[in-house]
Amino acid sequence: MTSREEQVLERVDRARRRKARVREEHITMAHGAGGRATQTLIEAVFLDAFRNPLLEPLEDGAVFQVPAFTAPGGAVARLAFTTDSYVVSPLFFPGGDIGDLAVNGTVNDLAVCGARPLYLSAGFVLEEGFPVEDLRRVAASMARAAAAAGVAIVTGDTKVVQRGRADGCYVTTAGVGLLDRDTRLGVARARPGDAVLVSGPIGEHGVTIMLARGELEIEADVTSDTAPLNGLVAALLQATGSVRCLRDATRGGVATVLNEIALASGVAVVVDEDAVPVRPDVRGACELLGIDPLYVACEGRVVVVVAGDTGGNTAGNTAQDALAALRGHPLGADAAIIGRVAADPPGLVLLRTAFGGTRIVDMLVGDPLPRIC
Repeated sequence: MTSREEQVLERVDRARRRKARVREEHITMAHGAGGRATQTLIEAVFLDAFRNPLLEPLEDGAVFQVPAFTAPGGAVARLAFTTDSYVVSPLFFPGGDIGDLAVNGTVNDLAVCGARPLYLSAGFVLEEGFPVEDLRRVAASMARAAAAAGVAIVTGDTKVVQRGRADGCYVTTAGVGLLDRDTRLGVARARPGDAVLVSGPIGEHGVTIMLARGELEIEADVTSDTAPLNGLVAALLQATGSVRCLRDATRGGVATVLNEIALASGVAVVVDEDAVPVRPDVRGACELLGIDPLYVACEGRVVVVVAGDTGGNTAGNTAQDALAALRGHPLGADAAIIGRVAADPPGLVLLRTAFGGTRIVDMLVGDPLPRIC
């Protein structure tokens, strides 16, 4: 690197090491976009208030032991617990709706913890005047999604607010899953030499939601990728014990997930732009709008970090084993190896562009796609 490049990287590193602080006096839409503002809000407000060992890793769910119960074989049972809220607009969109999105999102958060999802709760905030028939559609969609994922919705709550105090229907789900394997996953476990994979084409959900709002004169045959990933993840973990990290790329897209991994593990993630799968319609819509697909949300894609091999094998073999496992499942048919983990520069994501250059892929700043989940 040149001296100027080194100075830029040092400046970025210093900025990232500063204690998180919310500078705004009021919440903005950017705080919900999944990027830098969201991360700052979580660390400076919620983590600061609720800090404990289970919360501090800031994974998609908390993993903990239940000493009073035993898993098959006599081991102490390990559970995963997660929660999420859904405020997508519009409620119904090509490929799904807020109902299956809520079920699949919580199932996926449990799956990327390495857990087998079991039970979900569902809370509804309904606006006065919301059509009962639409509520029936949402409930039916949730029932179908739960059946497809092999989970049961076992408890819930309903609140109604005055007209104009909500946007029709909000859904909050929580889920519990059982860790059948002694799997240790996390964004802080990546190491130099690891491979980075994605289970399929990215950006489909975010683009679908954006076009479904009807605010843009763009026609594209795009549908949301919302789907339960627990079957895909189970097949991957069954096929290889070298998985270090799993994350579903929702708000903030793949770029945000990779930044979280780089920062938590103190490594660099180097991505090959040509290797990232993006469907032509999604790429075209993103180009027209000036949005990078790496930042666009998915709801049925998982980012995987696989450990480099030790012993007689090469790092490529483990990546190929993981790739074969993903491609062996219908939801991973278009999976791809998109990059590698390197030692330097720590905490950064670098993209090798199609033109032969390299650029930094930083955390999402601002709010290009509000209300996508």
